[in-house]
Amino acid sequence: MASLNRRGFLKSVGLGVAALAVPGCCTAAAKAASKGKPNIVFIFADDQTYESILTNTSKEIKTPNLHRLMNKGTTFTHAYNMGAWHGAVCVASRAMLNTGRFVWNAHKLDNKNAMQAEQQAGRFWSTMMHKAGYETYFTGKWHVQIGLTSKEKQADGTVKQVSTGVFDNVGHVRAGMPRATKDQYSRPVQGVEGTWTPWDKSKGGYWEGGTHWSEVVGNESIGFIDAAAKKEKPSFMYLAFNAPHDPRQSPKKFVDMYPIEKLELPENYLDVYPYKDAMGCPAKLRDEALAPFPRTPYAVKTHRQEYYAIITHMDQQVGRILDEIEASGKADNTYIFFSADHGLSCGHHGLMGKQNMYDHSVRVPLMVVGPDVPAGKQIDTPVYLQDIMATSLELAGAKNTEHVEFKSLMPLIKGKRKQQYEAIYGCYTHQQRMITLGDYKMIAYPEAQKLRLFNLKDDPQEMKDLADVAKYQVKKQEMFKALVKLNKQMKDVKVDLEAKFAGAV
Repeated sequence: MASLNRRGFLKSVGLGVAALAVPGCCTAAAKAASKGKPNIVFIFADDQTYESILTNTSKEIKTPNLHRLMNKGTTFTHAYNMGAWHGAVCVASRAMLNTGRFVWNAHKLDNKNAMQAEQQAGRFWSTMMHKAGYETYFTGKWHVQIGLTSKEKQADGTVKQVSTGVFDNVGHVRAGMPRATKDQYSRPVQGVEGTWTPWDKSKGGYWEGGTHWSEVVGNESIGFIDAAAKKEKPSFMYLAFNAPHDPRQSPKKFVDMYPIEKLELPENYLDVYPYKDAMGCPAKLRDEALAPFPRTPYAVKTHRQEYYAIITHMDQQVGRILDEIEASGKADNTYIFFSADHGLSCGHHGLMGKQNMYDHSVRVPLMVVGPDVPAGKQIDTPVYLQDIMATSLELAGAKNTEHVEFKSLMPLIKGKRKQQYEAIYGCYTHQQRMITLGDYKMIAYPEAQKLRLFNLKDDPQEMKDLADVAKYQVKKQEMFKALVKLNKQMKDVKVDLEAKFAGAV
């Protein structure tokens, strides 16, 4: 498929909507710095849970190209996102990814002026890659508080989109999510015929512009890979799909791959989650409003059908990108990273969104393929998905990276380090905090003064709350103490856990 499309797409999409040579990119120093360096390709999904490729659920989902990455490289089975300061969890995830800061430090930078200052100071991910001698490229979902393109009036009176310099080359820049319509919410209701179908192009969404947005990412990626193959300079590609975020639209043939009657409900399915309001996930929260309350098996299975379909459709585009990398002749000197900004409930625990601390929502796929990366290997060490940023900077030989708080994955891949972090942290606004330490996870709901404790080894579906079980009271106190300490280390200014839970632990 790659050879069929790349020539035509190179002419039609070229290097994308905007291309701008950044000053200094062709200096002798930059050429020397880039000599012999590997190409780096970062492929990013939105709302894709780790379960889609790593658990029994994945047996239901057809992802041959993501498994192709797993077979060719190393998979991190426990990759986490730290959480978010508001309902758009993807914003926090991407702010951390591009600034290298942990969640509450990234929160301080979540405004246009601060992000602009970071970029101008050379502390932005793409900026550091450019300074390391890379030609940088972006297409897809951005959702970071800094513009990638601007409109400039030409001498002939026409208006042209040009890169602002965050990336050297920019394709289509997409919004946080495709345009929604009212009839995609509170659905479906069994026995009631709705007006929403994933393949109906009249609804817009992923179909706006005439070509499915996932296919646009595939097309534009192929165009840049083809162009970059003719250059000696290494490239850094940031390829960000909106999929599988709702509205979960894809061609009908992909939906037909997943008949409702053959799909299973999640083992931890609930019709209503008892702490949904106290944890900040009420019925009116946009993600939670997608399906009716209380949840029904039919509604959850339908949403999962559409979720699986758009993942499989995206997987096809990933395959086209991988084919083109191999056809470029540079695959042997290319590192490929695949991950997602966070996971998704889609029916687990009576929830639909990602605004919670359960593994289905905080864990994501993470695969690394490249020179000297072991094939078919899995590493269970807990990491953060934003460690990809730190890893790429190490591979690029980037300098002045002291501000980056995340860690490179290469020592783990090469067997030089066994542990990445002492514990894994999670948060959502002022209403949820989480720590995963060893086999145990504690989730805190400060507004409800409720603690939940799970043994992830014995109970990976997080169904058996041990917080009020007598024999786990010592473990409960240990975990809460560790959570308080970690929350302070993360410089959380929103919640004083000791004050919130005074006398309750």
